[in-house]
Amino acid sequence: MFHGLWALTNRELKKWYKVPVLLLMSIVQPILWMALFGRAMNIGALFSNPGVITGNLPPQVSQQLNQTLSILGNQIMEKTFGTSDYFSFMAVGMLSFIVLFTSMTSGMSIVWDRRLGFLNKVLTTPVARGSIIMSKVFSSIIRSLIQAAIILGVALLLGLRLGPAVSLINVLGVFAALFLLSLGLSAIFLSIALRSTSWESQMAVMNLLNLPLLFASNALFPINSMPDWLKAVASINPISYGTDAARQLLLYQPDMSRLMLDYAFLGGFAAIFATIGIILSWRLLSR
Repeated sequence: MFHGLWALTNRELKKWYKVPVLLLMSIVQPILWMALFGRAMNIGALFSNPGVITGNLPPQVSQQLNQTLSILGNQIMEKTFGTSDYFSFMAVGMLSFIVLFTSMTSGMSIVWDRRLGFLNKVLTTPVARGSIIMSKVFSSIIRSLIQAAIILGVALLLGLRLGPAVSLINVLGVFAALFLLSLGLSAIFLSIALRSTSWESQMAVMNLLNLPLLFASNALFPINSMPDWLKAVASINPISYGTDAARQLLLYQPDMSRLMLDYAFLGGFAAIFATIGIILSWRLLSR
């Protein structure tokens, strides 16, 4: 059943690591988001430096008011984002962003294999059709996790503030959540691309789903502050659960019941869509 799985997975990875510019281009966008958007959108400064309010007041009153507003601002930030530093909140969300981006591009691989004739050759071999699609899923997972590790390292250099209880187990837990998220998302986009022969249509699907999946999640903004109709969408978005698990383990004091819910949702999401992808490969993969 697993005959040829690693050979096909290794082929997909070679197309990636033998062209270092592809790795560079894949991590530039989330780094720019963190460096520009994350640092520019300094929400905490709205409270800690209220110059418009205190500019015309006596120095002693102004200093006291600044201190009071700063304390109040930290409390508002903690209540809204769970941390007083928006950059840390947003930077952890970028881990899910890079997983989403990499998973979306995984569908392009099978489109090009079909157009270039490689898929026809593989289908004439004894390799199981499920192995063909799972090799692309595993390749996407490996690339996602490596890129997420790089993004996490860059975020630390840019000022990511980790929680006091972070340990190696927490970090491994984060990558376990990202593994499940990548497995489910890659299976979805590969299933969409199974019968596609046009890279333009696959790009259109990617562009259609990219921003809705990102913004209808808690990657950049907490769900509790969203409109009711958007809360309903975000509450079933797998990116919300992957991001919440990462924040629980890296930024907050973990709530075990909430963390188990995140892993249960991600596990079910990955199992269901990986199974659907394999079944569809049996039915739809043809020369």
